Amino acid sequence: MVTEAGKPQPVSRGPLRRRPQQARSRARAEAILAAADRILSRDGYEALTMRRIAEEAGAPVGSIYQFYADKSAVVDALGGRYLDVFKAAIDELVERAVEGELTDPVGEMVGVYADLFRSQTGGMALWAGRHLSPELARADEASNMYIAEGLQGIVEQLTGGSGGQRVQRATRMVVWAANAVLHEVFRSDGEPDLETVDELKRMLNAYWADLRGRLRAAEG
Repeated sequence: MVTEAGKPQPVSRGPLRRRPQQARSRARAEAILAAADRILSRDGYEALTMRRIAEEAGAPVGSIYQFYADKSAVVDALGGRYLDVFKAAIDELVERAVEGELTDPVGEMVGVYADLFRSQTGGMALWAGRHLSPELARADEASNMYIAEGLQGIVEQLTGGSGGQRVQRATRMVVWAANAVLHEVFRSDGEPDLETVDELKRMLNAYWADLRGRLRAAEG
């Protein structure tokens, strides 16, 4: 659902096993996730174990179990962090569209998300292997819907109309296509092919021009 300001409503996730209340406990929970992210980035999902996380974080294994029941819980929490960053990015793009600052919507959207794919190597290691629990898979799907709804708000802001199901369908297709291409480009098993990112921009720019034409024709 999109709000009146053009921003999609946030998606909620489940709580930690024990939500830290004190600053020291919060710092330890953060250190656990940071350690898991480093392991994923360097060595991939198979290297991620509770013992390795404890060693990387410099904490007793038992302290991890205070917050996370098992490795899957750590992965879910870390995956949720990755998805939150992507959702924050669409919020900012929507805000820029509302303020009239989004002059190159396709180029800027692809650029922002390409940078996120490039920087979140731990997330790429996780998603490349599709090591997703049912909960995280649902969160991933909800995040993609959130981004699509944000793009719908951007299109409606730029075209001055609602667009209805046509825009809804188009923005979902853009998210699916961009996701597939960027996952392929930024897989952790090689150097990213940035020329493919440029090709993605060309493809989406052509689609955006076609969509605007169809929306104008429908209004006329």
